[in-house]
Amino acid sequence: MNIRYLSMILIAMVAWVSTDATAQEAPITAADKRSIVEQLGQTLEANYVFPDKARTIAATLRRHLDAGDYDSATDRRMFASELTDDLVAASNDLHFAVGVDPAWVADYAAKQDPARAAALREAERREEIRKNFGFAGLRYLDGNIAYVDLTHFADPEPGYDAAAAAMRFIENGDAVIYDLRYNNGGYLEMAQLLASQLFPGDKDQELFDYYYTLDGRRVERGQWVLPALPAKRLTGKPVYVLTGSTSFSAAEWFAYTLKKLGRATLVGERTAGGAHPVDRKPVGTDFFLQVPIGQIRDPVDRSDFEGQGVTPDHLVASDEALAVAHRLALAEIAKADPAKRADADWFAPVLAPRAQPAPTALKAIAGRYEGRRIDLVGGKLRYTWRERLRLTLEPLGGDLLAIEGVRDFRFRIVRKGGKIVALERLNRDGTTETYARLD
Repeated sequence: MNIRYLSMILIAMVAWVSTDATAQEAPITAADKRSIVEQLGQTLEANYVFPDKARTIAATLRRHLDAGDYDSATDRRMFASELTDDLVAASNDLHFAVGVDPAWVADYAAKQDPARAAALREAERREEIRKNFGFAGLRYLDGNIAYVDLTHFADPEPGYDAAAAAMRFIENGDAVIYDLRYNNGGYLEMAQLLASQLFPGDKDQELFDYYYTLDGRRVERGQWVLPALPAKRLTGKPVYVLTGSTSFSAAEWFAYTLKKLGRATLVGERTAGGAHPVDRKPVGTDFFLQVPIGQIRDPVDRSDFEGQGVTPDHLVASDEALAVAHRLALAEIAKADPAKRADADWFAPVLAPRAQPAPTALKAIAGRYEGRRIDLVGGKLRYTWRERLRLTLEPLGGDLLAIEGVRDFRFRIVRKGGKIVALERLNRDGTTETYARLD
């Protein structure tokens, strides 16, 4: 069974308005509300990972009902939203949600029909194709560092080819950065596939250990490093995982497990704290309950991070995490191979935090130099060579200027007596060329 992790964004929006206008607009009666609360309690007790807490939570919902707390809910959507709020408050579990979707409830029953189930799977596959199975970006950063931007963990069965292509793309990197800052979860099996590339295949290594409820019975599973992969392994290479406050569920487990196993360095913000696998169950003919059905434990001390989140090794604002991880990766590569120290030193100014120069400072740089010209256009420095090549210059601090799209050299402003007198080209191989200022 694939245990799917539903996204925090989905949870926040999960009390969907039904496509059935009658279900959306028909008034909901007091009798309807009581029936839903009773059925909701029964569904909780049959499926929630903590049965004792399920009874307490169900009793809490009944008390809210008896106290008249739901009297102001005039339609099903509003009632579902209030039930969701109370479930989360009573459990401190962000996975809980109640939604209104008669079509989904009907589909749930229809899944007993193989043809209907196949049609639903095909619709999901087409949607995943549109999202490229979560692989939003693959590239190499300066210093031969592979970068993977992953928006969610797709089902690896239809997404296997996309995952295999991504794994092959990054296999020649000296380090890899997985960007999960905005990843809201997905299938743990995809996390297993991607994580397996980071470990040897000839040694048993558990990644996740979990149990869940399936049709009233307890199922226990463990997921291990896969022995065969579609790409070369990255064993021994530095790994960094970027996290944010919206990293959720499977994204958190990927980061948490790699940290616990000492295989990755986490950079960014504390994650959301949703550790439990979930499932969706029908409640009546219009409602559904999204309910945590199991518990996952890490392979080291069998702990999790439910309600707490995963704390990064380097706690920084999420929008700064990539630059920080990039610097750390360059330094780690240079430490392992001193011959690559030059890369770390060369790219350090590009990745260092810096303030934007004042307009007067930029204006002072603009002028004519031997064979080239710098203009200030729209608050940016524009470099022109032989009236044909035009690129933007980016101030790096310390009179250094990076050139748009150029990695092998940069410029330095030369001053004498407080006046700019030349433009010096600094080549990556250590050589220099100087162009005198002409105006």
